[in-house]
Amino acid sequence: MLVAALLGGAFMAASAQAAGRGRHPGEVRGTSSGMNRVDLKGWAKAQVKADERRHGTPRTRTAGLSAATLSATSTRSSATALRQQAALLEPAALEPAALKPAADLAAEADPTTLVLYDTAGPYGQLGELYAMATANLAGHFGTVTAKPVQQYTAGMLDSYTAVVYIGSTYYGGDIPDAIPAAFYQDALATTKPVTWIGANIWNMANAAGVAQFTQKYGWDPTTSYYEDGGSIGTVTQVTYKGRTLTRNIPAGQDGGVLRPNVLTGTGYPAVTRLAEGLDTSNGHTFGWAVRSSNLTYIGEIPFAYVSESDRVIAFEDLLFDALAPTTAERHRAIVRLEDISPDSDPAELRSMADYLYSQRIPYGINVIPVYTDPNGTYNNGVPETITLSQRPQVVSALKYMINRGAVLMDHGYTHQYGTVANPYNGVTGDDFEFYRAHVDAADNVVYDGPVAEDSTAWAQARVTAALAEFTTAGLAKPTLWTTPHYAGSAADYKVFSSNFSARLERSLYFAGTLSGASSDPNRFIGQFFPYVVRDVYGTKVIPENIGNYEPEAYNNHPPRLPADLIASAKANLAVRDGFASFFYHPYFPLQPLKDTIAGIKALGYTFVSPAAL
Repeated sequence: MLVAALLGGAFMAASAQAAGRGRHPGEVRGTSSGMNRVDLKGWAKAQVKADERRHGTPRTRTAGLSAATLSATSTRSSATALRQQAALLEPAALEPAALKPAADLAAEADPTTLVLYDTAGPYGQLGELYAMATANLAGHFGTVTAKPVQQYTAGMLDSYTAVVYIGSTYYGGDIPDAIPAAFYQDALATTKPVTWIGANIWNMANAAGVAQFTQKYGWDPTTSYYEDGGSIGTVTQVTYKGRTLTRNIPAGQDGGVLRPNVLTGTGYPAVTRLAEGLDTSNGHTFGWAVRSSNLTYIGEIPFAYVSESDRVIAFEDLLFDALAPTTAERHRAIVRLEDISPDSDPAELRSMADYLYSQRIPYGINVIPVYTDPNGTYNNGVPETITLSQRPQVVSALKYMINRGAVLMDHGYTHQYGTVANPYNGVTGDDFEFYRAHVDAADNVVYDGPVAEDSTAWAQARVTAALAEFTTAGLAKPTLWTTPHYAGSAADYKVFSSNFSARLERSLYFAGTLSGASSDPNRFIGQFFPYVVRDVYGTKVIPENIGNYEPEAYNNHPPRLPADLIASAKANLAVRDGFASFFYHPYFPLQPLKDTIAGIKALGYTFVSPAAL
């Protein structure tokens, strides 16, 4: 990211509000996949076809990596080279430490992660998008380095706590294997945690020698396929740590999940099925994620078509095994009140504050300092603009909230763009501010790219104006930011980073961010997090991962009620040190907020202040 409901939130047609105006929507939901201008349907078709070819072709057995390949280690210390050659040539004699599961390996005080990704083939653009999503998650634990896999050189992984390879390009047929032999060699020989996601694990087995691979890991990738009974089936859920996680892929867009062929008998180590996939077309279960020795393998890349209760949660937690295995179980929650503006009802704000204070719950308040309705949509056709300083009763209510546990946050300048529908009506809270969008004939919100004026200077001017409005109103400068409708350009995110200590939101990550190459400014992956991360923009991001209360359907998204938020919070209990973070609009009745908070607390979550993270 990447999702059904990826960018979360809610839009509604205008209806009655306490102040007599139209209802303001929440943060709009993003593309159905969470990735924009990416042909996932074509990628899935190519993936399945390539695996069908491999399934029908006798595997190539090799005796292992050649002496020439082994000699590539000559630039390392002799001790390291000897250890790795022994691991390759005599797997039965591996030291016990090499056979420990990753969870038993001590992580460094400041874990470092190497993320390797594909760039080859017609869908090579996917690699960088997935690498950013992985790097963002690894940024929770420590520093991250991301490189195209073809840039790997012998011994590189020795400098890191753990390595993650993302196999998004299926090598074979017309696409030569771009993974260096040195990586296959090092991944097999190292005792450090290696997480392999998606394709090409069979190429590692062939390169190293199937016998060597199976004797170390206990399963055979060369006889493991995406197919089960002649098709990839319909994998609809993943069970992890007793939690049922969803997997919803549109028909014709599923690239499949590899089903590991686990071997039994003398000489094969045990393979732990960390997560179970369920194929509802035939009732079969299989290891969606497996581990043996230092290798954790996940049979698909879990960043496409995710939701708040999705199987990506399993991957998010598995990273702890590699990077912070001694992490204690802890579950925290965050709530923020959304789209507060000079047009808000002070009585509603005070009512929310009184309830949250009575429950001793700290919370965020997302404030838009300038309200504007340039076309008079909610004002009988008469344009209207109101600043915070022009609404002293609203400012008084905000101070009341702050004195009772609220944290003031900046939610844009006007949370809309000019006089145009972007995508709805040009009114504050309803529309995008830093990105263009429209609603298509099928009632989907379509992302169109950065606004015409977009630049570092333009974005900075809006942030500066917003902060000035807070000062004029007699409020302290907010240190936290939430991007309106969770959408800005890469340049915008860098501006937000330079002005605020953290963002609390879901975010877009654009192609070219890792590579530095110019690319389609509207090709991105969207993502939300189960814990605080340091993302590829260099910013601390506080999570919002279970969405918001929305009682009515909109833009092809179903209602989202307290029971839905609580169910997502329950799924996220699978993350050993994760959050359940949501937002709520003060114009809704108080009872759904009470129900949601009571349900989340009953699961064992403790509410914390966004400012404390």
